[in-house]
Amino acid sequence: MPQAQGSARRPQLPDVPSSRPARSAATIPLGSFSPLNEDIKRRDLRRMKMVATGFLLGATVVFLVGRYLEVKLAMTWAGYLRAAGEAGMVGALADWFAVTALFRRPLSLPIPHTAIIPAKKDVIGNSLGDFVGENFLSEAVVRDKLDRARIAGRVGDWVAQRENAERVAAEISTAARGIVTVLRDEDVQAVLEQILVRKLLERPIGPPLGKVLEGVLLDGGHHRLVDLVCDRAYDWVAENHEMVLRVVRERAPTWTPRFVDEMVADKVFMEVQNFAWAVKTDPEHPLRKAVDKFLIEFANDLQRDPLTIERAEQIKQQVVDHPDVQRFIGQAWGTIKRMILDAAADPSSELRVRVGTGLMAFGRRLGDDPELREKIDGWLGDVASYVVRHYRREITTLITDTVGRWDAAETSRKIELQVGRDLQWIRINGTVVGALAGLVIYTVSELLF
Repeated sequence: MPQAQGSARRPQLPDVPSSRPARSAATIPLGSFSPLNEDIKRRDLRRMKMVATGFLLGATVVFLVGRYLEVKLAMTWAGYLRAAGEAGMVGALADWFAVTALFRRPLSLPIPHTAIIPAKKDVIGNSLGDFVGENFLSEAVVRDKLDRARIAGRVGDWVAQRENAERVAAEISTAARGIVTVLRDEDVQAVLEQILVRKLLERPIGPPLGKVLEGVLLDGGHHRLVDLVCDRAYDWVAENHEMVLRVVRERAPTWTPRFVDEMVADKVFMEVQNFAWAVKTDPEHPLRKAVDKFLIEFANDLQRDPLTIERAEQIKQQVVDHPDVQRFIGQAWGTIKRMILDAAADPSSELRVRVGTGLMAFGRRLGDDPELREKIDGWLGDVASYVVRHYRREITTLITDTVGRWDAAETSRKIELQVGRDLQWIRINGTVVGALAGLVIYTVSELLF
């Protein structure tokens, strides 16, 4: 049997152009092909119909010639010619009827079981949805396909290349820029206040702060801060000798001589300086021990003492209510937004560079770590299985509902444009096969009878 030249091509359902108005609320037209593509398909379909009709006319001519020679000129061999032409006409007409009945009523006659596609459009849509659901959206098929695809390894090899990582980083930046631009500032600001401020006010700050302070004290991390304070205190005392003299003179009785005040001031200064030096240089100084003890008790009170916890809450509320803090919270999203937009727009920004570098590192890790690849492939399989298991009906419903909303007549016309050219080969084959079958039958009958 001759094969259709384009029989391997799969029909494609084109998109519905938004500029074409819907015909009704229940039916919508099937989207058109591009004008050039549709004209080519219409021309090819018309040409193939003419060829198939030519075979029918050829069979008719063969029948008439054979019949004339058989009846008028009594040529016995003409019976073979007449039988072949007659059977060819029957085969051509039968296949013309079969092909035409798919798309419309032949000769506009109300013959049962014709115009199958317009009449059975919804049934075809439901059958197509069921076929896709059972054969393409089954959990076993999807998981097997993903397992054989090795998506994690392919993604890793692809994203490990610098140009691909930079391309993904650029796409992420574009998406981030679009999301940030679409979001309304007041909505984001309200969310920030809801998440940061209200959550901060809802949770007591004393116990977690005391826990952190207790951990710092146990690790001895506060010693550096104490050392810094002691160093600065000693430096301040050493640099303020004149201030000590002035304070002593101001507080001394008016009747004491000046030299006595200076001697007292020098003595006081030396004692203070020696004390500050001792605190600075002696890690076991009693003042340091006192500070450690105070901090430990304060950390414990922050966690367990109701009065201290309440006082910490009051201070927290005062800090949050401070105008400068409120102004900072109000401007936080604007600052973050500008940072994101600037970083996303600049290909050399630290953010995009770090995203690209991180993607390349992740890709190389996927290439070098079989366990990680297997884990990610497993996650993808689990996600796909979950989607198929729980949402297969919704996916197939998209097919059935879409087909159900198409306009029946236009759907039939579009499908005929897509596959009708190949279907004309059925008419051609029917003519040829019918003629050969008629010739064989007539020959056998002549041989037997």
